[in-house]
Amino acid sequence: MRIPLSWLAEHVALPAGATPEQVHADLVRVGFEEESIRRFEATGPIVVGEVLSRDPEPQANGKTINWCQVRVAPEGQRAADGGEDVRGIVCGAHNFEVGDKVVVTLPGAVLPGDFKITPRKTYGHVSDGMIASAKELALGEDHAGIIVLSRLGFSAENGNDPAIGADALELLGMRDSAVEINVTPDRGYAFSVRGVAREYSHATGAAFTDPAFALEIGTGAGFDVVLDDQAPIRGKQGCTGFIARVVRIIDPARPTPPWMVARLILAGQRSLGLQVDISNYVMLEFGQPLHAYDLAKLTGGITVRRARAGETLVTLDGQERKLHVEDLLITDESGPIGMAGVMGGESTKTDDATTDILIEAATFDPVSIARSLRRHKLPSEASKRYERGVDPLVAAAAAQRMADLLVELGGGTLDTLGTNLVAPFVAQPVTLKLSQVNGLLGTDISDDEARAAIEMIGCEIAEAGAGVLTVTPPSWRSDLTRPADLIEEVARIVGYDRIPSVLPVAPAGRGRTREQHLRRRAADTAAAYGLDEVQCYPFVTRAQLDAFGAVTGDAGEGVHAVKLANPLDGEAPFLRRSLLPGLVGAAQRNVSRGFTSLSLVEFGAVFDPVTGVKLGTDNVPPLAEKPSAEKLAELDASIPAQPLRAAGLLLGDAVAKQPGEPARSYDWADALDAARALADAVSIQLVVRQGAHRAFHPGRTAELCIEVDGELEVVGVAGELLPELVAESHLHGRAQAFELELSRLIEAAPREPLTSQLSSYPAATQDLTLLVDAAVPAEAVRAAVLAGAGDLLEQARLVDDYRGQGVPEGQRALTFALRFRAADRTLKAEEASEAKLAGVAAAETAFGAKLRD
Repeated sequence: MRIPLSWLAEHVALPAGATPEQVHADLVRVGFEEESIRRFEATGPIVVGEVLSRDPEPQANGKTINWCQVRVAPEGQRAADGGEDVRGIVCGAHNFEVGDKVVVTLPGAVLPGDFKITPRKTYGHVSDGMIASAKELALGEDHAGIIVLSRLGFSAENGNDPAIGADALELLGMRDSAVEINVTPDRGYAFSVRGVAREYSHATGAAFTDPAFALEIGTGAGFDVVLDDQAPIRGKQGCTGFIARVVRIIDPARPTPPWMVARLILAGQRSLGLQVDISNYVMLEFGQPLHAYDLAKLTGGITVRRARAGETLVTLDGQERKLHVEDLLITDESGPIGMAGVMGGESTKTDDATTDILIEAATFDPVSIARSLRRHKLPSEASKRYERGVDPLVAAAAAQRMADLLVELGGGTLDTLGTNLVAPFVAQPVTLKLSQVNGLLGTDISDDEARAAIEMIGCEIAEAGAGVLTVTPPSWRSDLTRPADLIEEVARIVGYDRIPSVLPVAPAGRGRTREQHLRRRAADTAAAYGLDEVQCYPFVTRAQLDAFGAVTGDAGEGVHAVKLANPLDGEAPFLRRSLLPGLVGAAQRNVSRGFTSLSLVEFGAVFDPVTGVKLGTDNVPPLAEKPSAEKLAELDASIPAQPLRAAGLLLGDAVAKQPGEPARSYDWADALDAARALADAVSIQLVVRQGAHRAFHPGRTAELCIEVDGELEVVGVAGELLPELVAESHLHGRAQAFELELSRLIEAAPREPLTSQLSSYPAATQDLTLLVDAAVPAEAVRAAVLAGAGDLLEQARLVDDYRGQGVPEGQRALTFALRFRAADRTLKAEEASEAKLAGVAAAETAFGAKLRD
C-alpha cells in the first residue's frame, strides 16, 4: 500500500516537516513492514510560463515546428535557473495558443529517464528549455500535446490563476512523496489512507479524523436492488449490503485535477479519466471498492445472484468469461453486467459520452470474492480488499464521497434516486482474561496498559469479572475473533520491544533420529567429496518429465506424475519424479554466467503418484466442517509418496589444467565414484552392473543395486547423460550424473555400527587375469571371486579390461589386483594362492571364466 504524505496529513496530524523516512519508522512501530519511498522523478527548475508568441515553421521533413517566445519569470526578474525572463523555445506540439500558460522545464531540470534539459540547437534555433507534456513529466500517457494549465482548471475565473515563474511541480502536486508499506493479509483495513492514518495515530498519538464521519451522508431511494443469493457459500450470503447513488448531468470533458492525478500516481494508479479516477481515489481513501455504471445502459433494476449454468460475461478487459455457478454476479434484466467485487462488465461501463452515473458501494462475502478471483485469475484492487474484508459500515460514506466529488469536479447533480440497503453488522464479543496477556507474551504489561491498547484500536470494553474483559471489536476489525488476536494487538500497540529476548532452552532428548543422522552424514560426505549442494524447485514440464523419468527409469513413453491444479508456472505443472531436471537447470544458469566446471548435488524429495487414486479439488472436503475419519483416511491415502533422493551432476574439468599436468574432464567413473561415496556414508555397499535409462548414454550407464535377501534391488543410476539432452540444455561437453534412492539406502542401512578387525600382519598381493564373455559385467566377476576366495581375500580391485590381440573374439581379459591378509598370522604364499584358485573356481562356475596364462 502506497500512501502520499499530503493525503495522509488530511486525516491525521503529521508534524511539520515530516519526512517519508520518519513516517516509515512510525508505521513500523505498529507492525507494518517498510517497503520503499516513492517520489516523482522530475526535478530542477520547472515553472509556469506564458506563451508570448508562436511562429509555425514548416520543415523539409514535412514536420511543422513552432518557434515560441515564452515568459518564464515576471518581467525584469531572473528566472528560476538564473537566466532571462523570456526564452526562445522550439515546440513540436500545436494544441496551444498565444497567452496560454504552460509548464516549462528550464535548463538544469531533469525529467524521468534521467533526461537532462540543456539549451539545444535544433531546427535552426537554440531552444532554451522545453514546454512539457503530461507524459514527459510522468503524469499520464498523453504525448500528443503539451500541458495547458487552463484546461486543468487553473484560471482567473476559478480564482487559482498561477503566477508566471511559479513552481510548476508544486502546482501539479509533484513535490509530494509517498511511503510504501507491506500490509499483511489479516489487516485489510490498512488498504486505505483512512486505515493507515488511524494506525499512524496509534503509533504517535497524533490526532486522527475519520473521513467517514466528516461527511454529511444522504440516502437515495426508488432504484430497485434485490439481493437473491440462493446458494450461499458456507451459509453466508454473498451480498449483505448495497448502497446506490445517482449523479446526473456530469460533464465528461472535465479533466481530473492535477492534485488528484499526482496522488493516484504516487499510490500506484494510472489516471484513466475523471469518473474512473474518482472511483479509485475514494477506494484508496476509504478502503471501500466502488463501481460506476452508465445509468443509460442499465435495463431495469439490479439483482445480485449466483451465476447460472452456461452463463457468460464480457468483462471490462474485453474477455468473454465462462461463469461458474459459485460466481456472485451483478445482473439487470439483460443478464450479467458484472462479477461482484472482481470486475465490471463491458455492457454497462462508463465512457466519454456518459453523463448519468449509478454508483455502487456494496458489501460482499470475502470467501465468494476470493474464489471467483482465483477461479478466473482476475486479481484487482477491488478484489484484494474484498477478500480481506471491508468495513461493512463505510459503504454509505464512500458512496457519498464519490457523489460529492462528481458534483464538485465533474459538474454533476446529485439525484434522489438510489438504494440504501445497509449491511447488518453485529459485532461478536471476545472474552479476554488479562492474565493471558503476559502469560502468552512473556512480558510485564500492566492491566491498565492492556485496556488502553485495546480501546485505542477502536474496541469497546466491558468488565466481565475480576481481570476478565468482554471486548467488542469495531466494524473495520473483522480479524479480531479470539483472545490471541487481542493479545497480539496489545503487543503491537504497547511495543514489540517490551517482549524480552530470551534464548529458548532445547528440550531434553536424544538428538537427531537415525534417519536424520544418516541424512546429515551423506550431506557431509558430499561436501567433503567436493560437491556443491543446491536446492531446486520441484516443478517440471512434461518434456522434462518424459526426458528424465524416475530414478529407476520408466520404459513407457509417458511418465506418470502428480499435476498441480493451480501451478505457479503454467508450463511446469508437474511435481518431479527425479532430481536431475533441477540440477540440469541449475547447471544452465551457472554456465550462462561463466562457470563451466561444476560439481552439484541435491538432496530432496520426489513425488510418486499413488496408483488408482485421483487427485483434485473434488476430493477437498468443505472448509466449514470437520472432515469425518473416513474422509481424512481417504485424503491421507491420496497423498503421493515423497521419498528422499540424492542426485549429482558433474560438468567440465575434474582437474584443471596446471603446469606439467593437462586438464582432465569428468567421466562416467567420477559419477559412479560419487554415488559409491554417498552409499558408503550410510554403510551400504553398492553392486554395480550394466544398466539403461532414458536420460543416460546407452553404453555408459551403470545400474546401482543393493543386495536384499539374496536378490539385487535397483536403487539408482550413474553414468553419462545423453549427448542430445546435454546439447538441448545448452551445456558444453559431456555431463556425468547419478541419482540414488537415499530413503531406501537409509532404510536398508545396518541398525548397528559396522566394525572391522584391523590386522597387524602383512598383506600378500597377487594379480589375477580371467577370460570371460564380453557381456559379463566386471563387477559380477569381482563379486564371484570375493565370495569364492573367502575371508582371506581382503580386497579385489579391477585394474585392466583388455580386448584385442591374444584374446578370443567376443571375450575380454579382466585383471584384478588381489590383497590377502589373515587376522592372526602372517600368510604363506601357498595359502594366498589356494584362496585365489578358490575364487577362480567360483568365477568359472558362475560365468565360465578361465584363468589366463
